[in-house]
Amino acid sequence: MERESISHIAHGDHPIAAPLSETAVERLLARAKPPRGARILDLGCGEGAWLTRALARYPDATADGVDVSEMALAAAAREADRRGVSDRLRLHRTPAADFAAGPSYDLVLCVGATHAFGGLAQTLAAVRRHLGPRGLALVGEGFWERPPTPEALRLLDAKPDDFADLAGTVESMEQAGFAAVHGHTSTPGEWDAYEWSWTGTLTSWALDHPGPDGDAALAAARGHRDMWLRGYRGVLGFVTLLLRRV
Repeated sequence: MERESISHIAHGDHPIAAPLSETAVERLLARAKPPRGARILDLGCGEGAWLTRALARYPDATADGVDVSEMALAAAAREADRRGVSDRLRLHRTPAADFAAGPSYDLVLCVGATHAFGGLAQTLAAVRRHLGPRGLALVGEGFWERPPTPEALRLLDAKPDDFADLAGTVESMEQAGFAAVHGHTSTPGEWDAYEWSWTGTLTSWALDHPGPDGDAALAAARGHRDMWLRGYRGVLGFVTLLLRRV
């Protein structure tokens, strides 16, 4: 099975592709409070979980979602239609780093997609390019809750300097020309809910689809679960910051 298909199935019961609860997402969107007629951009939008919720909350806003996954964008279009916001959402299949837009945006999101730009610093530079003078950004990034063990690094295929600690992550965002005006640090419960949903949904699908695809999905679910439980559980954190340009 393609990795894209595995991710789509695994997120079926947890459409927010990050360790945040629905309550946390809605609270962050409420704190953003974009102006009337706001323009919203999501760089690496995936299946549009953040954008469709933002458009439902702000009925006079319009939005652009950018992603490379045809499958994810098709799912985003279906969700926008289900929520009745499809007339205010434009979807673009292109690398987030290559996306070029006209007027600036009032709210720019990049949650759990900094890899699309090659890291946090490059992501923040791209966000600034798209953001209006008084705009806000929601950026979600991993951080080390505690120093990673060699085994955790091996399982994650990561290096110690791939992430900073929480203080260092906030500092990096502010050094890039932003001020943190609100934030949400994902709780252990949110992490567990996300990971159990990811692995459990994929496992259930695999058991319902015996054969080569089911075998591949089951192997992916077990591999991911081992990486989580034996590697980064309690080691890797996640923070989503609401940032304002300085």
